[in-house]
Amino acid sequence: MIKLERLLYASTATGRTDSLMNMASILAESDRNNARDGLTGALAAHEGQYLQVVEGQPEVLDGLLRRLESDPRHKDIRLIDRASITQRRFQAWTMANARITPPMAGLLERLVHNPQLDPNGAVDMLFEASQAA
Repeated sequence: MIKLERLLYASTATGRTDSLMNMASILAESDRNNARDGLTGALAAHEGQYLQVVEGQPEVLDGLLRRLESDPRHKDIRLIDRASITQRRFQAWTMANARITPPMAGLLERLVHNPQLDPNGAVDMLFEASQAA
């Protein structure tokens, strides 16, 4: 059986998170790379912050974290949670665009600034926002 993990991280955007062009570029690149690497997940952007969940094999996630550290589109990467999982929750998406609704914005802001509050709640929120996208 293949070992799977899920990681959740937040980071500060270096560009505008309300720019459709910026988001389209990030999502397209993530989609291409994740399809190649067997990763699934979702990305949310809100008021200069990113919140992302990614699922895959541990060694592939390690490589992703190394690439993210040198990605100029964001800084201050904060690993919120990394856990073993038995199955993928985001299997339908190599990288979903999680659309943050006003009720979700407060939770996202709390998680970005105090991530240990509720990592599972963040994954639930990203899944729900991906369904709505």
